[in-house]
Amino acid sequence: MSRRRSRALAALAALGAAWLLTGCGQEQPVHAAVRGAAPAVPVSAEVLEQGRKVWNYRCYFCHGYSGDAKTLATSYLDPKPRDFTQVSGDTLTYERMMSALKDGRPGTAMKSFVGIISPQDMHAVTEFVRHEFMRNKAVNTQYHTAENGWPNHERNAVAFPFARGDIAIDTPWDKLDETQQKGKRLFMTACITCHDHGRVETPGTVWESRAVSYPRDAYCTSCHQDVPRSAPQGAAHPQRPATHTFSEPDGSVPVRKPHAGDPVAQTFLVHDKAPAMKNPSAKELRGEHLFQKNCAFCHAADGTSKSWIGSFLEPHPRDLTSSDEMKGMTRERLARSISQGLPGTSMPAWNGVMPKEDIDALVAYIAKAFHPVPN
Repeated sequence: MSRRRSRALAALAALGAAWLLTGCGQEQPVHAAVRGAAPAVPVSAEVLEQGRKVWNYRCYFCHGYSGDAKTLATSYLDPKPRDFTQVSGDTLTYERMMSALKDGRPGTAMKSFVGIISPQDMHAVTEFVRHEFMRNKAVNTQYHTAENGWPNHERNAVAFPFARGDIAIDTPWDKLDETQQKGKRLFMTACITCHDHGRVETPGTVWESRAVSYPRDAYCTSCHQDVPRSAPQGAAHPQRPATHTFSEPDGSVPVRKPHAGDPVAQTFLVHDKAPAMKNPSAKELRGEHLFQKNCAFCHAADGTSKSWIGSFLEPHPRDLTSSDEMKGMTRERLARSISQGLPGTSMPAWNGVMPKEDIDALVAYIAKAFHPVPN
């Protein structure tokens, strides 16, 4: 994994479950515990359940449903998200945790949640983490439930050792028994989509893919398929029982490619295409390569920020094509924003990832492809 790709992904994962952000909490009067002092009374079951809801909605993407940071985001981020099951309440105090929620943690993907969740929710999720993961080492909500669209997930148990990392995914086939071979096939054809590569003995070359700005297969990216109403197969989707399936009984997953009728594709496809440039210079072409590889994930390939991710980030990434949002912009100011980042946003500093000539190439490309930027 290149540092460049890692930092780009960190900008997204900084929001935890920011793919689903919908609004801000309103400030309300709160007691001393919410303002930062440790609570003096036992926490109620209602507060803990509210904290669970916040955690399952905002925090699991990086820290995991059970607080152990065994997530795909963890494999990308440096430093990695905190594993709350490995720390004690004496070491990681209530005050420090509240401070992290309010102020973020500089140098990490943990950003401030002020304006995203209320002080009450910060208090609730802090107490939930301390009670559930740090003190009781409890297993929280499981993702693969019938409510989440995974009925009878235990039928896939042969693949679990590969998902958990008990068996390395690159174990030679002749070293696996018949059941393990079946589990590996299931993992490789279905589970690997979300579980990344599991555990491997020899990592080899890290695979790289172009950033996509929206789910390619509507909301069911890569894992599921639509089938004719007359021929339902596999396990039915709870919201679309007559037409939608997850996988065949043997674990194979025929992936349906998106088509022009997909509602998500209709909305975001237009913004996933880079604009054509007339007579670009070598510098501008270099900037195009850098932008589409690193910046399009948030700013969209066409620079409008009207991408799947851009629509959920708060504040929204700058629309580089907008005269209003680019008003007063100079090449020096744009280069400084790219180099140093923008505090209070998901725009990271790229000066430790890109050399100055690459940042200059990005500025040249933005000025050429999206909006004129004077010197």
